[in-house]
Amino acid sequence: MNILSSVIYMIWFLSEILLHRILRGGAPDDQKKKDKGSLAYIWIIILVSINTAVYISYKTKFPILQQGSLMNYIGLSVILAGMALRFYAIASLGRLFTVVVTIRKDHHIKKDGIYSILRHPSYAGSLLSFLGFGLSLNNWTGLAIAFVPVLAAFIYRMNIEEKVLTEQFGNEYAEYIQQTRRILPFIY
Repeated sequence: MNILSSVIYMIWFLSEILLHRILRGGAPDDQKKKDKGSLAYIWIIILVSINTAVYISYKTKFPILQQGSLMNYIGLSVILAGMALRFYAIASLGRLFTVVVTIRKDHHIKKDGIYSILRHPSYAGSLLSFLGFGLSLNNWTGLAIAFVPVLAAFIYRMNIEEKVLTEQFGNEYAEYIQQTRRILPFIY
C-alpha cells in the first residue's frame, strides 16, 4: 500500500465516522426503534468485510489486473467518486438527512436533483466507495468480500427505510418508487 492509498482510505473512513457523529442524533427514542439496529449491523458488516478483504487479498493471489498499481489508482478514483456522490446526496437532502431511520417534523419526499433518479444516492455513493476499495486491493476475492456483504447490509437497510417512508407517505412514496431506482440508474 502506498502513501496515496493510505491518505485516501483515512480520509474516507474518518469522514464516515465524522458524519456518523454529527448526524446520529435528532430522533426521539420511539423513532430510533424504526431503525431496527440496522446502523449497528452495517458497521459490523463493514468492519468485518474490510478487514477480511485486506487479509485475504494479501494471502491469496487472484489479481484483477497484472499491473497492480494501475488497479490501485482505478480503485482510489472510484472511492473518491463514491465519496463525492455521497456528500452531494447528503448536502442535497440537507436537514432531512440522518444516520438513524426516522421521520422528522415537516418531512417530505425529495424528488429533485439526484433524487429524481435515485432513491438512495447516499448509499449508492458509499457502495461505489466500497467497490473502489475492493478494486484497489487488486484481488477478485478481496473485491467480493469488500463489496458483496456491504451491499447486502445496505439492501437490508434500504428495505427498512422504504417501509418507514411508505408507512408515512403512502401512495406518494409508492409512486416515487415506480419513478426511480434505488442505487443504480435505470437498473436497480
